[in-house]
Amino acid sequence: MMNITPGKLWGLRRLADDAGRFKMLAMDQTGPIVNPIKAALNVDRAPYNHVAAVKRLLGTYLAPKASAVLIDPPLGYSATVDGISARKGLLVATEWATWEVTNTGRKSENIPGWNPGVIRKLGGDGVKVNLWFRADVSDDVKEHQLAYLNSVKQDCRENDIPFILEFLVYPFPDETQEAFNARRVELVVGSLADKDIMNPDGVDIYKLEPPTETVNVPDPNVPGSAMIQKRFDDMAKGLGRPWVLLSAGSTPEDFLRLLTYAYRAGASGYLAGRAIWSKAFSNFPDIEAMEKALADQAPRIMDDLNALTDKMATPWRENRNWENDVVAAPAGEDFAPLYADFAKTGRLA
Repeated sequence: MMNITPGKLWGLRRLADDAGRFKMLAMDQTGPIVNPIKAALNVDRAPYNHVAAVKRLLGTYLAPKASAVLIDPPLGYSATVDGISARKGLLVATEWATWEVTNTGRKSENIPGWNPGVIRKLGGDGVKVNLWFRADVSDDVKEHQLAYLNSVKQDCRENDIPFILEFLVYPFPDETQEAFNARRVELVVGSLADKDIMNPDGVDIYKLEPPTETVNVPDPNVPGSAMIQKRFDDMAKGLGRPWVLLSAGSTPEDFLRLLTYAYRAGASGYLAGRAIWSKAFSNFPDIEAMEKALADQAPRIMDDLNALTDKMATPWRENRNWENDVVAAPAGEDFAPLYADFAKTGRLA
């Protein structure tokens, strides 16, 4: 049996659908939204009103299909939250384009002034962190990332809010995109093998990259797919927590295939954006055409993802790493004094 504090349990229930499956829409992206806007307008800095308009449309047309939405504080929250149903789960990033770039790895940081306590105050149901990591970073980068990770874990414990941890690999400054692409799968597998970074204590949900190529994904039902399925199975074995898959910029068709592999390996849903809305967004700066595509095409993509999720995803409370059930603790007749003490100290007796 898995004991979980009441705030985290309620937050995870809010992020999932009623059956315990995650159908989460990501609208917090930096480069995939900001860079195309800069290019289309031929400007050095994407105007806030354009970024906000795009994110507002994503929320309007796609959030109704999601169990929860992931938004960023700097450009997404105030632009979108009024148009999203209060009955949807709210996942908020505490980092957003704030990492430090060094020659031997990226160092993640919170948005200045933001932390899980702030996210809890504005009504967030969960905290999402993108921890940039690859196993071949220098020792000082790893130490920084581990310290940052542990600080967020502790803040989430003290504020009793779920922690959704995302891992992303990335190229070093002196590494060409082609060289990085050739090693991406190797780097994903290597990062997940790091026992310090992958310590599940304090993590509630993992958001993971596919451990395989994300374009021209083989049909999961053909004989040649066994090697890819094994990669997903191996990734899932040592996680110790429920997990969801990100789309990594794949097409809707490729993402459906990737999700099939993931669900066969025990994933509990998805947290994705570009596979859902990138084709509609490609119409920018023609807002009218983009809105029409978001109204007509993108919701059908989510319908396909959700149908597959309903059919194959493992409800998070039935994760294979847990036994029997997930229950709130403290509970029972002494709940009120015990939880009051936990709220004061951040530690369960």
